[in-house]
Amino acid sequence: MPFALALTVILVLLAVFQLALVFGAPLGRFAWGGQHRVLPARLRIGSAVSILIYALIDVIAWDRVGAVDVFPAPFSEIAMWVIFGYFTLGILMNAVSRSKPERYMMVPVSVALSVLSFLIAMGMGELAAAA
Repeated sequence: MPFALALTVILVLLAVFQLALVFGAPLGRFAWGGQHRVLPARLRIGSAVSILIYALIDVIAWDRVGAVDVFPAPFSEIAMWVIFGYFTLGILMNAVSRSKPERYMMVPVSVALSVLSFLIAMGMGELAAAA
């Protein structure tokens, strides 16, 4: 469960960051390609959707480790591999960003999320494994 907890902490911090973007914080250089100081409406909507996606990812991760029982086991197992792919793709997407602040901040975050989601997808940290 420590991997799911670490994933949750990072996702909560990202959700707070995205919420700040939604409300117009001048942090746009760290997100969405770094082209805007304050995000335009369409990207603010994207940030709001990101928060919902983070919440879903978190529920799937906790389901996968057995802390909650929301989805059938095959779903959470497959979904965690999809999430791993999503975060791994995020490494690449953030690495090619034109925004240096985005690259410097989000590449390490994406690496951490990718590694944690890989460990969770592999079944490490499951409650049953601890018993």
